[in-house]
Amino acid sequence: MAKYWLLSAMLVFALFLPRPAAAQTDEIQVYDAGIAPVGVFNLTLHNNFTPDGIAMPAFAGAVTANHSLNGVPEWAYGVTPWFEAGLYMPLYSEDRATGFGLNGFKLRTLFVSPHAADRRFFYGVNFEFSVNAHRWDTSRYTSEVRPIFGWHLKPWDIVINPIVDTKYKGGLSNLEFVPATRLAYNFSPTWAMAVEEYDDFGPLHQFVPTNTQFHETWLVADHPIKGVSVEAGVGYGLTNSSDRVTLKLILSKDLNKPKH
Repeated sequence: MAKYWLLSAMLVFALFLPRPAAAQTDEIQVYDAGIAPVGVFNLTLHNNFTPDGIAMPAFAGAVTANHSLNGVPEWAYGVTPWFEAGLYMPLYSEDRATGFGLNGFKLRTLFVSPHAADRRFFYGVNFEFSVNAHRWDTSRYTSEVRPIFGWHLKPWDIVINPIVDTKYKGGLSNLEFVPATRLAYNFSPTWAMAVEEYDDFGPLHQFVPTNTQFHETWLVADHPIKGVSVEAGVGYGLTNSSDRVTLKLILSKDLNKPKH
């Protein structure tokens, strides 16, 4: 019965409704409540490339998705077993219309259940505050609240991030629902394959029509190489408002050993 339940869950996650076309993103990742050990600095390099994407900018002067490269170094520090502080800087991108440019920076605070990797059920919440260049977003300041819920069911992992974004304009009517989900199968402690889903339904108070929502499904592989955690994947858009093909590569490494 457990096997059939997991297969059903996988189909549910893969069939989530589709996100409105928006500016490009620097980070394509589902948070699983993992954080750096106390006293450890971690560096994660996020990069994604869109070989076949939307050719029209989301607004005048914006980075255009088609043939764009977007990324950011993410600097993190383990403060306690349940709290990690982070800084994304610099956000950068290059496309055919605007060339190479810097897009701003983000501050992050992540609170989680300690030692989440050892728990059957884990949880947390991530808060981000962004300062954006005009080429990246029409709003100078934006924020993200990312709740984290997940289950380690060995060998399966199920993770849900019901994310809410805001541009600080229009009060509660401007809250946007942009969930991310992940269903992974662990072949070993170091090898995993996953199906991930990234969506944008539009404002919480009234979702936009389905044909203007964003819906992207990913096939992702995770494996460490010589002390560096590697996550690579390919995403496929399923609506006209989604990029058709996107590639991602995430490299992560602790820069020092934990203090004893």
